[in-house]
Amino acid sequence: MGGPATVEHPLPTGSPAAGIADTEPRRRGALGRGWTRAAGFGVVALALAGAALASIAVGSLSIPVEEVVRAFIAFDNSDEHVVVRELRGPRTLVAIAVGASLGVAGAVMQGMTRNPLADPGILGIEAGAALAVVCAIFLLGVSTVTGHVWFALGGAAIAGTVVYALGTAGRSGGTPVTLALAGAALAALLSAITSAIIVLDAQTLDEFRFWVVGSVAGRGLDVLTGALSFLAVGLVLGLASGRALNALSLGDDVARSLGQRVAWAKARAAAGVVLLAGGAVAVAGPVGFIGLTVPHVARAIVGPDYRWLLPYSALLGAILILVADVVGRVVARPAEVQVGIVMALIGAPVFIALVRRRRMAEL
Repeated sequence: MGGPATVEHPLPTGSPAAGIADTEPRRRGALGRGWTRAAGFGVVALALAGAALASIAVGSLSIPVEEVVRAFIAFDNSDEHVVVRELRGPRTLVAIAVGASLGVAGAVMQGMTRNPLADPGILGIEAGAALAVVCAIFLLGVSTVTGHVWFALGGAAIAGTVVYALGTAGRSGGTPVTLALAGAALAALLSAITSAIIVLDAQTLDEFRFWVVGSVAGRGLDVLTGALSFLAVGLVLGLASGRALNALSLGDDVARSLGQRVAWAKARAAAGVVLLAGGAVAVAGPVGFIGLTVPHVARAIVGPDYRWLLPYSALLGAILILVADVVGRVVARPAEVQVGIVMALIGAPVFIALVRRRRMAEL
């Protein structure tokens, strides 16, 4: 979480592309070498598999692991097998998709803005997507996830643009604090408008009240399918931005000298963030703080190299939301605490700790 990345070796005099490829941050994480990072990635992938298994097995009805396996290879229409195949399996896939999307979106936002506080929730992007979905339900009667996605994407894009314009206005340009304040102010305004709409219309309130807290409960494969193409394109754009984000972390001027088209790189990264955040909000509602906390954990493991940071953020985001979902089922059994509430309890202290750091460095 330190300052801008530095160049370990002198920049080569060859092609700009070679210069970008050889640019490697001096400060590394716990896994500093390529092979150890790859091995660590395998360990994290195994942890994700374990979290997915726990998500399927744990709940108001506890199901033994061997019964979970049999539900997929020898389905017998028993209650346990139906729960696994029809309820918890799809719910787990939705959680993985949403967590990976928000983790990558947060990492890309932090790299693109060089702001350690950047997050789809804190910068108002999720609030913009939520308001757009409420307007679609209230004004147009849109009730499908496929319909919600288009409005969520538009609302996320508009909110992100407004926050960036407000946060970077003035001579000093954007700083982590000004962007966070602009995002908090816009999120409060949009949330107030959203609340006013759902209070005026009972039907909109019924459709919206469980969605707004952020949840993966009751989401089937049809819900995921409606947004899957947007999430997939967003993940491709986000993961493909790793090399460009490494160059941008050195500053726009240095990135240009290395041959990067800065405006194009930022536009591509921003498009990925909008697709990921908007699609995730359309599927599960506004789940906050995943995009804030996950990149910092990934950075502590692998360092600031975005070629590794982004894939790690995808896996860690999926793990975090799965764990939060399982915790929500256990603490209030047989009822559930929605995953958005659990993430708020986890993420709020992390956000406060980041804000109170004496040295709020840019990334």
